[in-house]
Amino acid sequence: MSKGVFNVPIASNEPVKSYKTGSKEREELLHTYNKMNNSKIDVPLYIGGQKITTDNKKNITPPHDHQHILGQYSLGEKKHVQMAIDSALEAKSKWSNLPWNHRVAIFLKAAELLAGPYRAKINAATMLAQSKNIYQAEIDAACELIDFFKYNAEYVTNLYSEQPESSEGIWNRLEHRPLEGFVFAITPFNFTSICANLCAAPALMGNVVIWKPAETQVYSAKIIMELFKEAGLPDGVINMVTASGPLVGEVVFNHKDFAGLHFTGSTNVFRQLWKKIGNNIEKYRSYPRIVGETGGKDFIIAHKSANPSEVATGISRGAFEYQGQKCSAASRAYIPSNIWKEVKKQITSDIKSFKMGSPEDPSNFINAVISERSFNKISSYIDYIKKQKDAEIIIGGGYDKTKGYFIDPTVVVTTNPKFRTMCEEVFGPLITIYVYDEKNWIETLKLVDETSEYALTGAVFSVNRYAIDEATKILENAAGNFYINDKPTGAVVGQQPFGGGRGSGTNDKAGSILNLLRWVSPRTIKETFNPAKNYRYPFLEK
Repeated sequence: MSKGVFNVPIASNEPVKSYKTGSKEREELLHTYNKMNNSKIDVPLYIGGQKITTDNKKNITPPHDHQHILGQYSLGEKKHVQMAIDSALEAKSKWSNLPWNHRVAIFLKAAELLAGPYRAKINAATMLAQSKNIYQAEIDAACELIDFFKYNAEYVTNLYSEQPESSEGIWNRLEHRPLEGFVFAITPFNFTSICANLCAAPALMGNVVIWKPAETQVYSAKIIMELFKEAGLPDGVINMVTASGPLVGEVVFNHKDFAGLHFTGSTNVFRQLWKKIGNNIEKYRSYPRIVGETGGKDFIIAHKSANPSEVATGISRGAFEYQGQKCSAASRAYIPSNIWKEVKKQITSDIKSFKMGSPEDPSNFINAVISERSFNKISSYIDYIKKQKDAEIIIGGGYDKTKGYFIDPTVVVTTNPKFRTMCEEVFGPLITIYVYDEKNWIETLKLVDETSEYALTGAVFSVNRYAIDEATKILENAAGNFYINDKPTGAVVGQQPFGGGRGSGTNDKAGSILNLLRWVSPRTIKETFNPAKNYRYPFLEK
């Protein structure tokens, strides 16, 4: 048992390295990238203390060079999913009963390892297999993940220290128990940090986890499992199973000990899983917690007072960093007629200066989209736009998958505010702009609010404080993360907890105490020191 009340080290955001030419970190990372690019890996399933390989394997290839094979990963079967659940439940008792400070210490150690010996390795894996440039990998795989570990540790201490008041002769206590069963984490390809946090956050609270990573993220997932192991995470606490989603789901969602889903991915998949859980509700020991961050159709709206160069930069960065493959990426913009000419001029100049290619060359701002499936989806949108009379591609519109899945950063201008790509999530380097009459500010704000089913992120640009106030109020439910005079991407742990509502998820704010609350079940304990010895209250006395 713990013999003290402990305060963890005060969390602060990990400094982002610049990777400027000639810097030590740049040389180390590029050396690690080249070494890993010229090596072959075999990614197993991690179940308990075992690394399990199967005869059914799939190749891992870089999106920017799909003919090059980095290695393979094993595909599991139903029996492996059941093994993972059994392993997790076997580990649960010791893990949940481990004093909280020891659980916290493991993830604080993981943060230190990630800041040091694992930094180049996790960044290189993210660059290689997820096609992120050197800076995007740094802010994601290294810095944000370090921040998740450190801030979650601080939030745990805050959560446990919040205790109820006690009346005279009574001692009231509140404890936060892990959920009764196991948590299932389904993670995306686009953020290495999110993948690790979706497993680590429930585990930190004493839960055990079955983790199914996206097949396009298994390379960095392997590094994450190695990191957890070296940090001292006991076997069976987090079990990684690489298998098809329906196969894993068939076992997990029919198991009585399924206690929670931690999900980041598409809105349609999340809705299907929610329905499946609902239909199976009588099978479970308790009502499962369902936490999901899903799609987005994130907006930028500029007021007539906005600075054109600030708006243009918000579009160039917000729409095209990491090829627009962020849930928060700007994919629709509303620009007033009075500044459109200047905004268009700078966006055009910016995009013409973008370099596109492999992450191996740090001067490349744009890399490949994640897969052929993604390439085909995005290019089909471009083909559709080219045939329409109420929309025009003014920049980009090209694509080529000969060597890698490359799509030119594309800007579309439409006269129809409900044009298809103003409403649907594209998840690629494409933004659609509607130029509105500068006098129609309030009407356009309402249009922004009503156009999309999503409500993840959004940004307003203005120097007029009344206009900013109007946008903040009218768009209250249109974005869970709202930005004033900044791009709608780049949420920082500890500063802007991330998540949205409507079709964008349950808004449980990863990287905050709000998320951790979902992975515990509170119990109140009341102890009376001088119990009553007679049922009669004073009002019953004669």
